Amino acid sequence: MQDNKYCPHKGRKLIVDLFLVIAGCTLSAFSTVGIMLPYGLSCGGLTGVCRILQKVFPINFSYLYYIGALVILLVCLLTLGMKEAKKIVFVSILYPTIVMILEFSNIRLLEKTDVFLAAIYFGVIGGIGAGLILSRGFSFGGTDTVAKILKRKLFKTSGISQILLAIDAVIIVGSGFMFGRNIALYALISQVITTKCIDIMMFGFDTKIVQLEVLTDSHREVADYIVNDIGRGVTNVTVTGEYTKTKREKIVTLCSPRESMLIRKFIASLDKEAFVTVIHVDTVWGKGAGFSDITK
Repeated sequence: MQDNKYCPHKGRKLIVDLFLVIAGCTLSAFSTVGIMLPYGLSCGGLTGVCRILQKVFPINFSYLYYIGALVILLVCLLTLGMKEAKKIVFVSILYPTIVMILEFSNIRLLEKTDVFLAAIYFGVIGGIGAGLILSRGFSFGGTDTVAKILKRKLFKTSGISQILLAIDAVIIVGSGFMFGRNIALYALISQVITTKCIDIMMFGFDTKIVQLEVLTDSHREVADYIVNDIGRGVTNVTVTGEYTKTKREKIVTLCSPRESMLIRKFIASLDKEAFVTVIHVDTVWGKGAGFSDITK
């Protein structure tokens, strides 16, 4: 009977998650509809793909994005399974819906035509919105999901961030061919600003590498999640509690701050009594320290 009781903490967390995700989607949609589209800008990701397609097909941007998001969701479901699809389904539907609403409102941020300023604000506002969404453990389900699929099926030895960087580079170069070199350069500026704003929104100015030490009764499940879902290595260390003299296995792993957030969220869903320590690491080097993609 106790398991069926309503948990106020979970209810409040769900409300906060929904509020911040809706706010993030609204900010991101506004940056797209109120800045990017009116000033003819482009960027990486699914948004950049839709901009290129819009040049070829005279279709509303929101319609193209809706189709692209649903296609990626379907492919994700077929290739990565329901577990991954659940992570992107909410934003995959909510974000293009808000884009569609704003697109028909003919909204615009800047009064005068200043493409450089527009590129900066596009990156800042879009980055803040994306940071809010990612900080709650949700995902847009765009090219980041495509990168996961490619890693799982084709490029198993490559990091997700490397694949994602290659995809975004191709999209931005494609924008250069379709809209001119200046637009591609503006897209590069926006992309850098967006990435930096996401990092600041999620983790402030903290280091890019963290070490997680975990003591949990769900040791096997957590270790499997880190290895198979996150794609990081795990070291098991046998420790003994001085007071109880009980021996336990401690999980030790190095990952990015975003990955640490996902791991902690997973642990919390399994074992509320788990003991987790997060240690910020300045750098990692040496044999086997393949962390070139850890800042993703």
